[in-house]
Amino acid sequence: MTQRREDRPALRDISSRPSARPQQIGALSRRRRVGIALGSVIAALALAGLYWPGSAQWSAPGPMNIGHEQLTCDSCHRPALGTVRQQLQANARFAIGLRAQPVDFGERRVENADCLSCHERPFDRHPVSRFAEPRFEKARAAAKVQRCEGCHREHSGKRVTSAATVCENCHSDIKLRVDPLDVPHERLAQERRFSTCLGCHDFHGNHVMKPGERMSEVVALDRIEAYLRGGSSPYPPALRKPAKKERD
Repeated sequence: MTQRREDRPALRDISSRPSARPQQIGALSRRRRVGIALGSVIAALALAGLYWPGSAQWSAPGPMNIGHEQLTCDSCHRPALGTVRQQLQANARFAIGLRAQPVDFGERRVENADCLSCHERPFDRHPVSRFAEPRFEKARAAAKVQRCEGCHREHSGKRVTSAATVCENCHSDIKLRVDPLDVPHERLAQERRFSTCLGCHDFHGNHVMKPGERMSEVVALDRIEAYLRGGSSPYPPALRKPAKKERD
């Protein structure tokens, strides 16, 4: 059946739509230009602030650790490999399952080698390589000390961020064939008196010192903890290998 012309819905006259007035278009354009200009100024000021001399600490997550006050950001933080485009592409491929591992973006992760470039310790009693041994797998998981930052988390304003009793993760069953201490180490471990360990032993063995032979000679725990937080050292001042002032 053919619909009669008068029964068909009337088509809207597009030409009858109200159009924006020239003054409205001009005001909108001015607001857009002002917004762009204001945003550009804010971005420029923020960028200038980041590069302003002495402003590095503005973007830091916290104060430098004790002994690192003279370092700058690029002393430890180095550019990641590849261009920004390559880094974005690699991480995008990782996100969708086409790559096994992500890559560092912007700056590469600080690794043990970066720390050891300044803190070279040929006499280290606890080198990070030691914790990688399979027999220490459980202790490594508990203590989380396979990386330097496991005990020395940077930007914390301290010297050491782990607990003074971290020794218990590896030495809970210690026995010495010839024990020089008046209270045997085995007994101390059984009684879980691990707060006394650092009172006789420097963890890395870098201080030139002889461990005490009497419990009365043990450095008090409060002095040890104050040292870990950044206070004065209770150990002899002579060092086997002083840290470098700046990495190579």
